Amino acid sequence: MTLPHGWRRRTASAALAAMLAGGSLAGALLTAPSAFADSWRDKEYWLNEYGISAAWQVSKGAGVKVAIIDSGVDGQHPDLNGAVVGGTDASGAGDPNGQKSIGAKPEHGTLVATLLAGRGHAPASPSASPSPGPSPSPGSGVGPDGIVGVAPEAQILSVSAWLGSPNPAGKTDQEQIPEAVRWAVDNGAKVINISLGSTSPDWPQSWDAAFLYAEQKDVVIVAAAGNRIGGNVQVGAPATIPGVLTVAGLDRNRTASVDASSQGISIGVSAPAEKLVGGLPGGSYEDWAGTSGSAPIVSGVAALIRSKWPDMSAKQVINRIVSTAEDAGAPGKDPIYGYGILNAEAALKADVPEVASNPVGSIADWIRVHRRGDLSSPTPPSTSKPSIPAATLADPTVPAAKAPSQSDTAVPAAVVIGFGSLFVAIVAGATVQLRRAYRTSQELPDETSTGVVDVVDPSPPK
Repeated sequence: MTLPHGWRRRTASAALAAMLAGGSLAGALLTAPSAFADSWRDKEYWLNEYGISAAWQVSKGAGVKVAIIDSGVDGQHPDLNGAVVGGTDASGAGDPNGQKSIGAKPEHGTLVATLLAGRGHAPASPSASPSPGPSPSPGSGVGPDGIVGVAPEAQILSVSAWLGSPNPAGKTDQEQIPEAVRWAVDNGAKVINISLGSTSPDWPQSWDAAFLYAEQKDVVIVAAAGNRIGGNVQVGAPATIPGVLTVAGLDRNRTASVDASSQGISIGVSAPAEKLVGGLPGGSYEDWAGTSGSAPIVSGVAALIRSKWPDMSAKQVINRIVSTAEDAGAPGKDPIYGYGILNAEAALKADVPEVASNPVGSIADWIRVHRRGDLSSPTPPSTSKPSIPAATLADPTVPAAKAPSQSDTAVPAAVVIGFGSLFVAIVAGATVQLRRAYRTSQELPDETSTGVVDVVDPSPPK
């Protein structure tokens, strides 16, 4: 795909600082009183309606690490018990393990994590009745109450970043995002979820290397498309970066969400974005909306696929997701639904031919074309001083000045005099013609000016 390659200074730093992206909608996190967890499990309509429960017959994400680059994940939440296996802080203001909730929306990372890899929990007491909602099969280690994620057996790496307000540690998002991506890759993440976004399609050139590194290390990156109500009419970075699987949002009727989504040519697939639920730091729950929730649903499906086929390449994983999506909107890929609506069961069970290239592009190819980058291994710098070859040209000589001859100066003078005489003759001729034209115009009547079209009244005569 073709994307703008000039980086305007207003892009990532100002835009990412304005929101947590694909982010929870402004005002969409509805304050809810504490409630029994089983009532929240009942609200997870996407588990059945998008084929996730059926996909669990094949895989639940075991053995796959998913990095969540966000505001920090509370690993002590009852539904994340044992799910967070590592982490770091890219902001300089959080805890070293990435589990401190930071930034303008500190709850954001935990909401994302429970939706992606929540494990539920046991009932509060033996007498409590378990939820009748969809659950993984017995023996899966997933409790019947609370939030169960799309990949309940996947492991989470929490990478905290400070976004949405000034970082007290001083690190900008331009520094945090590439650092977070690199750390995730180096620490074994096979899928990276970025539910962050901006209002600009451009990204700093300093991000190129980190996303290229992830591509070269065969890591699937999933990003939120952003929300119209949050200012994202068009998809913004990092969801515009080639090779990133961008997720748009759907309402409860499987139609593109008016508020909780955006549009753009980089969209790959669509997933639920309205009437979502998730866990909050400290152990409570919340209703929420936004493509911040759509992204972890798709990241969870990517984890299911990577668990089932550990040797499958990132481009084939993405191809499975987009090629099995149910077409919606304009036929084929379009800027609202991408390739279509997520179908997790088909992504895990369908016979999908392999592809030669990533259907959502390649950052390596983009860099070659737009940054004119050379992706070959750099030549090691030389430690010895280069030798300077001896000069092969003779020393230049200064020409001696000579007095000008009389014949040299005569020609320019003649040219000037000749052109001057011609100019005088032209002026005299023009004067005579103007006098004749004036006398002729006095003898003719006035004419109506042209160039104006009269307006004709189309109504019939009365």
